[in-house]
Amino acid sequence: MSAPQPLPPSGPSGGAAISFGSLAAKTIALHTVTYFVAGLLAYTLLDYQKLFADPTLHGYMLPTTSMWVMAGPLVQPLRGLLFACIFYGLRGSLFDAPSHWLRTWLVLAGVGIFGTFGPAPGSIEGLIYTSLPVASQIFGLSEVVGQSLALSWLLGYWVRHPRAKAFGIAVWVAFAIVMVLPILGLIAGPR
Repeated sequence: MSAPQPLPPSGPSGGAAISFGSLAAKTIALHTVTYFVAGLLAYTLLDYQKLFADPTLHGYMLPTTSMWVMAGPLVQPLRGLLFACIFYGLRGSLFDAPSHWLRTWLVLAGVGIFGTFGPAPGSIEGLIYTSLPVASQIFGLSEVVGQSLALSWLLGYWVRHPRAKAFGIAVWVAFAIVMVLPILGLIAGPR
């Protein structure tokens, strides 16, 4: 019986070697920023103010004028931390693979969008068990699919290029802005 062979070295990115703290910080910042940008784009381009006032969604979604909706970005670091916990356990197979962003996105989409355990709109369960029109559920998928794709690609880039200083600075500045804007809005109160 031969001695066990050493594991092959991590790929050029060092994805398997990334510390939890580094991965968590990157995931938290990028998730929060991509969440905010995707939400802002969806709000503007998909006319969420009108859509959320629709009687079929009125009982399901808070109005866009709600203080809870305004505070939404402030709790996204918690979701980013949750994602980081999942990604950390899979880091070698996610970030060292040539298709790193696609693998990461498949995890997010498979478990967090389409295969959720609850009846979220656009998920398999949502299509089966909710009374929301199918068109409304599919319409909203562009926001979450787009955000999860952006998060997957950008996180894979940052993990594989840890010395990309300008990128890191841009992300942290954007993160700070995303955290400050809702706080200022909540302080100012409703118009």
